[in-house]
Amino acid sequence: MIQNICPGAGAALAIALATVPAVAWEPNKPVEIVVAAGAGGASDQMARMMQAAIQKNNLMKQPMVVSLKGGASGAEALIYMKSNEGDPNKVLIAYSLIYMLPLSAKIPFNWRDLTPVSVIALDEFVLWVNTQLPYKTVKEFTDAAKSAAPPLKMGGTGSRREDHVLTVFLEKKTGAKFAYLPYKSGGEAATQLVGNHTAANVNNPSENLEVWRAGQVRALCVFDKERIEYKAKVTGDMSWNDIPTCKQEGLDVQYLMLRAMFLPGKVTPEQTAFYVDLFKKLTQTAEYKDYMEKQALKPIFLTGNDMVKFLEEDDALNKNLMTEAGFVAN
Repeated sequence: MIQNICPGAGAALAIALATVPAVAWEPNKPVEIVVAAGAGGASDQMARMMQAAIQKNNLMKQPMVVSLKGGASGAEALIYMKSNEGDPNKVLIAYSLIYMLPLSAKIPFNWRDLTPVSVIALDEFVLWVNTQLPYKTVKEFTDAAKSAAPPLKMGGTGSRREDHVLTVFLEKKTGAKFAYLPYKSGGEAATQLVGNHTAANVNNPSENLEVWRAGQVRALCVFDKERIEYKAKVTGDMSWNDIPTCKQEGLDVQYLMLRAMFLPGKVTPEQTAFYVDLFKKLTQTAEYKDYMEKQALKPIFLTGNDMVKFLEEDDALNKNLMTEAGFVAN
């Protein structure tokens, strides 16, 4: 029993305790960064950059572990995140799959089931062909595709997803027909292109970077309203900025893909705030900035209401594209 406390001391102690800031939440075990794709693709590469940058810069006490869950075209990752409500030690690196897969496969998932944390980049798409083929321009390629029998083969990641949607819009805009071949990842699509098993793909820059640098593929155009900003040479004579936009090449098709971080649903505001701060610090590292340039990504950081507004608008855009392509399941 405590004795001899001065009058009012109890109240003073209570006030003092109340003014001590609460200990901020942080993970107490390894954090799993969930990738809804196979090995070697853009999401896998970004996750491993994040893992390395966070560790090197001591941004978090606990380690981050990359977990590939690309099964069922990425549905495995989405359902896994949804089923782990309240678990702040799992974070999803998301892309347009979060809109497209529920529409095409009717899986019981909506991005609103999760907790938005931050958008950390926007990814480009580029039309690539094998350098063994003679096509130097979009017109040469699409003219050949119009008369090809059997149709030229177009490789891509998954079915009824971004690569497939872009292929359909190439057909709609040019009158060409392609035989679309879905692969498990952009890395596999790149390998198939280099092996001449496909004539072209619409991979993200990061997925074809090494084979472009090696002179095995040719970049015909980027699906954006403006050229990629980076001007340092990547190949012997070309920078990312040297790739024309598809619109400049007479093909008016534009598409950018989000790279965003989500926690499971029903985590606490304190837990969400930890990851907002973590990924904000990540975007300020040399590793992130170097990765943005080398992989030709657009740096961006959105969180809170700005992120939700972006997601709502991007969701509507992707739904319209999927509907027009005929990919929405009945």
